[in-house]
Amino acid sequence: MHATRDYDAELKALADKARQLKERRVRQLGELVIATGAKTLSAEELAGALVVIAETTEAGKKEAWAKRGAGFFRSRARTRPRSANGGAGDAANDDPAQSPASGARTA
Repeated sequence: MHATRDYDAELKALADKARQLKERRVRQLGELVIATGAKTLSAEELAGALVVIAETTEAGKKEAWAKRGAGFFRSRARTRPRSANGGAGDAANDDPAQSPASGARTA
């Protein structure tokens, strides 16, 4: 005989996992805003810039942004071991080389 499955428990576990993943994503996006220096922008400016980026269909611009982003993450990976506590947010605040993200704001 087959053991009965507890569908309610499985659904609850899946819902909890989905909630955890969503919270993790939101936290990572916040960390990214801080790490790039975009925390100095108002919510309206940041939202406007993201809307422009999302609406952009020019492959050349998207490729340039992707290259710049990849370079950002590579430089973050090299600087992370120097951080005393390993916190991504703290390393971004201490590294002035990371703050010139303002050039990426223009669409």
